[in-house]
Amino acid sequence: MPSIVHANLSCINLVMHLSKLDKSKRKWGSAFLTIYCSRAFKNVRSHGSFPSVRDNADENHSGLLDNLLPSPPDTVIYIIPQCLSELARRKNIEQLHQLGGVPGVALYLKSDVGSGIQGDDEEIARRRHNFGSNTIQKPTPKTLPIVLETFRDPIIIILLVCATLSVCFGITRHGLRGGSDGGSIFVAVILVIMVTASSKLWPRRQFFKLWKARDNFSVFVIRNGQQMRISVFEAVVGDIICLKTGDQVPADGLFIDGNPLQVDESCIAAGRESVEINESCNPFFLSGSKVINGSARMLVTAVGINTEWGKMLSSKRYDIEERTPLQRKLRQLTIQISIVGLMVASLVLVVLLVRYFVGNMRNEDGKSDFTTAGKTNIHKVCNDVIGILATPVAIAATAIPEGLLLAVMITIAYSTKRMASQKALVRNLSACEAVGSADVICTDERGSLTLNHLIVSEICFGNKLLNAGTSSIIPRNVRGLLCEGMLLRSTEASSGSPIELIESQVHSAIQAWSVQDVDVTVEQVRANCAVHSPEIFNYENTQSSIWIKRNTSDTIHVHHKGQPEIILARCSHYYDEAGSIKHMSIDEKKNLKQRFQEMKSKGLRCVAFAHKEVSEEHSAFIGCLGLKYPCRPEVQKAVMDCQKAGVSIKLVTRNDLPTARAIAIECGIINPTQDETTGELVDRQSLQSNAETEIKEKCGTIRVMARASTLDKLHMVQGLKQRGHVVAVTGHSIGEATVLREASAGLSLDIQGTSQAKENSDIIILDDNFVSVARVLRWGRGMYHKIQMYAQFQLSVSIACLVIDFVTAVSAKEPPTINIVAAISSGKVPYAAFQVLWVKLIVGALAALAITIEEPPEELRQLPPVNQKRPFITSIMWKNIVGQAVYPIIVLLTIQFKGQSTFNLDAKIKDTMIFNILVLWQLFVIFNTKRVEGNFFKGIRKRKMFWGVILAIILLQVLIVELLKELADTKQLSWKQWIICIGIAVLAWPIGWLVERIKYPFSSNL
Repeated sequence: MPSIVHANLSCINLVMHLSKLDKSKRKWGSAFLTIYCSRAFKNVRSHGSFPSVRDNADENHSGLLDNLLPSPPDTVIYIIPQCLSELARRKNIEQLHQLGGVPGVALYLKSDVGSGIQGDDEEIARRRHNFGSNTIQKPTPKTLPIVLETFRDPIIIILLVCATLSVCFGITRHGLRGGSDGGSIFVAVILVIMVTASSKLWPRRQFFKLWKARDNFSVFVIRNGQQMRISVFEAVVGDIICLKTGDQVPADGLFIDGNPLQVDESCIAAGRESVEINESCNPFFLSGSKVINGSARMLVTAVGINTEWGKMLSSKRYDIEERTPLQRKLRQLTIQISIVGLMVASLVLVVLLVRYFVGNMRNEDGKSDFTTAGKTNIHKVCNDVIGILATPVAIAATAIPEGLLLAVMITIAYSTKRMASQKALVRNLSACEAVGSADVICTDERGSLTLNHLIVSEICFGNKLLNAGTSSIIPRNVRGLLCEGMLLRSTEASSGSPIELIESQVHSAIQAWSVQDVDVTVEQVRANCAVHSPEIFNYENTQSSIWIKRNTSDTIHVHHKGQPEIILARCSHYYDEAGSIKHMSIDEKKNLKQRFQEMKSKGLRCVAFAHKEVSEEHSAFIGCLGLKYPCRPEVQKAVMDCQKAGVSIKLVTRNDLPTARAIAIECGIINPTQDETTGELVDRQSLQSNAETEIKEKCGTIRVMARASTLDKLHMVQGLKQRGHVVAVTGHSIGEATVLREASAGLSLDIQGTSQAKENSDIIILDDNFVSVARVLRWGRGMYHKIQMYAQFQLSVSIACLVIDFVTAVSAKEPPTINIVAAISSGKVPYAAFQVLWVKLIVGALAALAITIEEPPEELRQLPPVNQKRPFITSIMWKNIVGQAVYPIIVLLTIQFKGQSTFNLDAKIKDTMIFNILVLWQLFVIFNTKRVEGNFFKGIRKRKMFWGVILAIILLQVLIVELLKELADTKQLSWKQWIICIGIAVLAWPIGWLVERIKYPFSSNL
């Protein structure tokens, strides 16, 4: 039968491939197909096997056959990827039956529907090569558009035009040597363009990597008979994938077995919100669809670009310029500042033109350049007007704070990259800002606050409560009975129901405790006795019984375990501290029940054990173990840090109130003195019929809500948002997808989380740890804070430059540039524009890197959450901006107007010192922004990017002033003049410190 299936499938496969050939090859293909199929079925009849395409090919026509049909892969027999990819996409059930059904396709793919692919990594690599990988190539950010965008800067355009003219005139007048000046400016401009473009390209590429990581998730596959967890990108054709409720289908495939599934295919085709996948009518899975309900196994038939979902994603262009709320605010701020800059530039233009044409401007000889009384050189006037027009262009270009939006992009890109390395994957960039403003976190305990496994914490033996580490005082015979009852199981959890999963976790915890504290293993117990009757589990009463026979006797022993009250009700005797069996009185039963309540009040899950011989009527109570999900090691500190930062933690759990209270106390969410009487602990079942209204009314007071459903959690989030809170929520289940969407910032758990929960979340916590949640909060605040610090620096520099340029321009006694055409034709260019370009590069790119690329300081934890209703530029920031800008305005204008007469400075030296002081002053303004974050010298060695940028600015400034004099239109300074420049710049640091300490009546926190 397999040979017939192989022959049948081979011929069908060839027929399907024949339709894809062009007309010139189709006739030859039809002839070959007829010969091959007849030989195939003839060999099956004669020899029980079918021939290979290549074995039947005539050597003389091998080249023709190579062109007609593809070579079959080494690991897969006669299968064409196009045939497989179209199989599920077209949902052709008849074609599937012709291929022998799912078993026939699996046979073709050399995969077993039970044990999956058999082979090593080389086999997986071959399948990936033959059928493609489960990855999708998406359009990456292009370099050329970003470079062209950088060319739009008016200063760069002016310099390039002047450099081009300089090269042309210089070569014409002086040969190749005459083009050196223009060539040098070309090199300088290209370097500036490269740095600026790189600073813009880097965040775009980081966002692209982030979006690629966002598409990655884990799937369970069966290979070599073993179930394993792999990345969705590692799935290959022939894999057996296990699907359950909430999963995303990772590839196209076929239904193997399991329960009929309800699948949402609306992402592929509208109107397919609920499609049933089953074995008979519709066994086809489509990549990208979501499992709404059910569980099953599927055989992968197509991956990556060969699926409909893959083709849709490959054509989708990701918005690299995705605007967050903060980016929209800063864009508006940039527009407003640009308008002010343009108004000042326009005013300068009007003033200069009026002064020029009324004769108030004079040349170096003291004569008016323009006069209505005598002859005026039109050529000279045109040159002067061109020079006048260049001044407002430079002022406007300097005033526009282009670096604000770039700083936001760099900050978000760096922060999201670092957050991913610290186990937090950002899916929605806007969430970074929302997390920084969050003042409430609603969470449950499973996974995030506690570890996802149980441990034994206490033991009730006799009438005493013992810690888990003191089991040695229990008599030897009782320990033996405990180990028999605890460790022996005849069945394992198979259905995956919550009860069986918990029972399995209980068994694992007890097994670990027995090895660690009692020094007894399962193997040792099984070596001494055998299970006589399978374990009987009563789901209604959550108890189980098992019959065993010891190797040393023929007596049948019965062990019971389960809920303590139920087990205790079966017992008439108990084991005392000496290990003897005694009759149990009513008072002793009451005492034991009291011990059970004490254990439950500590949040422990209690499992009791009893024993009897099969001939006895009543059992003897052995003891009770108290288990718990232990609090994660660093959770208490993380909760405390959040509370210090003004973030309230609210525990919303399905556990009963005593368990919830114990967990909240252990994690530090509440104090031991807080209980139901304070209104901070609420049992959902105790609320009135109109629970939604009551939850929303009390949500501000509630710290712990026990026995709460997902809907109750949603009501709490809605109530908190109505009260003006910014709410972050952790979740992992399908039902919590709505809550994650409703929250200001939804944080899903990766390990326990379902695909639907992750897709509806803003941030995925990769290690399911609340410590990572607290870290995300710190990064969110750090991003907002760093962008504020950069904005403060940017506005300080912009205001200072704008005022200095305006005052200098309107008070000029001669046109800004005299006879520009003559200057260019002589091989010289107005290189002052290069100084403007250098200042713009410092402010726009280098300062952004120095200020924003750094881990958020610990001091941010002491600040309250960011108030989204406050303006981005706070009153304290305006105070610092104005205070820091006033100092260089006074100093540099003094040098400008008094430098030559008072300080006996040459005009060129004066201009160079003003340029030098302005650049060095910016360095110390950057230092001031870092000091605001806390101790400037704390962690000074870790600030590699910061010190690298500062050192680069200093070295380049020295190079520009001392060596590139012709290029930058500067003059070499003496060491005394350098000391003066540095001294004036250094004073900006203490002045900034004094400004920060001036109390402002309407101040607000940064």
